[in-house]
Amino acid sequence: MTKRVPIAIRQLAKAYGAFKALDDVSIDVEPGEFLTLLGPSGSGKTTLLMAIAGFVRPDAGSILVGNEEIVRKPPHKREIGVVFQNYALFPHMSVAENVGYPLKLRGVSADERARRVREALDLMALGDRLDHGVDQLSGGQRQRVALARAIVFEPTILLMDEPLSALDKKLREQMQIEIKRLHDRIGTTTVYVTHDQREALTMSDRVAVMNQGRIAQLSDPRSLYDHPSDRFVADFVGESSFLPLERSNGSLAFAGHPILPADGAVPVEPALLVRPEKAFLVRQAADEADAIVLPGCVQAFIFQGESGLLQVDLDGGESVMLRLGLSGPGAGPVPQPGEAVRIGLHRSDVRVVGA
Repeated sequence: MTKRVPIAIRQLAKAYGAFKALDDVSIDVEPGEFLTLLGPSGSGKTTLLMAIAGFVRPDAGSILVGNEEIVRKPPHKREIGVVFQNYALFPHMSVAENVGYPLKLRGVSADERARRVREALDLMALGDRLDHGVDQLSGGQRQRVALARAIVFEPTILLMDEPLSALDKKLREQMQIEIKRLHDRIGTTTVYVTHDQREALTMSDRVAVMNQGRIAQLSDPRSLYDHPSDRFVADFVGESSFLPLERSNGSLAFAGHPILPADGAVPVEPALLVRPEKAFLVRQAADEADAIVLPGCVQAFIFQGESGLLQVDLDGGESVMLRLGLSGPGAGPVPQPGEAVRIGLHRSDVRVVGA
């Protein structure tokens, strides 16, 4: 049975000259948790992952796995499985030899090695590919071989650095489901790196959004999406429009339209966050109930299959996007460019974020 262990990272720092790749990062990963590090290039997510793996030596800070400090422990003694972005498979070895390599390094007998390799490949639905060469496999199969190799020695922690980035969209989505199913089955504490916010929301127990070497927000996927801590997180996680707010007659208002009371804490440079799926077209009087209504003019419509994005320039000069369903009972005619419309946002969907 997999041993589920926590990871405790405390005040981790790593600099390359004047660039701070990690800036006083502290985070706890629960035993058996699937935690995703999400952020743009240069945010520090891969540096943090490689510090846990032992391939990057931090300048300061602590990494505890269970009760053991591992900052100075060599990578090969950490009992951590790693799946790299390019899979790092050996082209001159068969599938079975690739998967069995970590066991061979650990001195596991040939018979025991063969048994555990077959178990790992059966788990990946690749039991019939034991003797195949790596060059005979599809991209998705190579990814599963890399996963099998990472788990075959029953590591205490599994780390994955953007393992799906080279796959096409359909295969990528299939592999997201397979990796999540694998995690649910084996329960290894897992840290996953991606810059794809949909991937993070789909797979994770919690998501840590990183920006400029720091943790900007750490939340479960729904809380992260529905209640972003600031404008950076709101902009990076999901499609967003931002309408600048100002104090007006005791309220926060946009272009003279009261949004919500301004008493209490108001963030710096407050803005109204508008998600495309939350905004809607006001087509009749009943749509205005308990809603903020803003007039505007259609600029463009982007067809995306079952739905589309409508770009609307508001009378206040700002632009918003809203998503229109193109089928089903709620669908209606699509306004044309130049047509005057009114955009609604239910007050229960109001989210104010700061800079």
